Amino acid sequence: MQHRLFPAQYSTLSSAALQAHLIDAYQLPADTTCRLLIRNVSDTYLLENSESQYIFKIYRDAHRKLDEISGEVSLLNALKADGHSVSYPITDRHNRQIQQFNAIEGLRNGILFTFAPGKVIYDLNETQLHTLGTDIAKLHVSTSAITLSHPRPVFNFQTTLLDPLNSLEPHLKEMPENFEYLKDIAQRVIQKFKSFDSASFSTGYCHYDLFPKNFHFDEKGKITFFDFDFAGHGYLVNDLMSFLNHYFFHQLNNAITKEQAAKDFNIFLDAYQQVRKLSADEIDAIPYLGICFHLFFLKFFYDHFDDWSNPFLTPKFTRSRIELIRKWELMYCNF
Repeated sequence: MQHRLFPAQYSTLSSAALQAHLIDAYQLPADTTCRLLIRNVSDTYLLENSESQYIFKIYRDAHRKLDEISGEVSLLNALKADGHSVSYPITDRHNRQIQQFNAIEGLRNGILFTFAPGKVIYDLNETQLHTLGTDIAKLHVSTSAITLSHPRPVFNFQTTLLDPLNSLEPHLKEMPENFEYLKDIAQRVIQKFKSFDSASFSTGYCHYDLFPKNFHFDEKGKITFFDFDFAGHGYLVNDLMSFLNHYFFHQLNNAITKEQAAKDFNIFLDAYQQVRKLSADEIDAIPYLGICFHLFFLKFFYDHFDDWSNPFLTPKFTRSRIELIRKWELMYCNF
């Protein structure tokens, strides 16, 4: 009896098969190994040989379509061309930067990236904060002028407040008081922005996930940025907001005092403004964009429930994420 392949929605590609494919496609040394590092938003593999390391990322079609991935490639190519230190796509022997695989669930797309030298540093010293601030500002000089021919996410109140509320409502029927809170604070954010001259805010492509886990410092203090998977168009201060979230979580984990967190963020902010001056309104708007950030990612967890988030996406977890928004409001916002 012949058995046909049963459909799948999210497979894991074989490390051994990828190893052989990528060695051939990129003409890598024969001693190159390949192992799965992370199976999450995307599947991340580490390739290593005696000379180099690389990161290979396989995208889930439910998360990123080919045209959006092409947009990420174009953005990184432009940043590399402008001289920024980013992990960038490598071109294979057929002059392609995106690999396609006929997986059991359909076509999967992947990119081989240069490896970001160095390591993650969670407790940044003053010199590192200064370097980070100036480097991000320089990135923004470029991303504010880049025009992409492929789509990327757009970060505005529709996508970060209103769409999340619409998506979350069916899931929060058993938590009416929490959903009412989310609706209320979303409207308060929108009203707060009416007091800002937001039409004058700088816009462009922002990383939208600028936590220390997404940039490495090498031994000489040079930064390399990576994981632009969520990069999209919006207010550039969104990136300052996502870095502020690092200090938010650091405080909640009792890894830093409130006073030191504020001091460190201000060092970073001052360094940024040595390259790109911000208006007072842009700085004041940063905390309120944090509400958008947390709602956006809560929606993301539910949107991708079937693929990877269901082990922890329980009512308890949802309540804890909404409690984070309450704590963020208390810590940073003044409605």
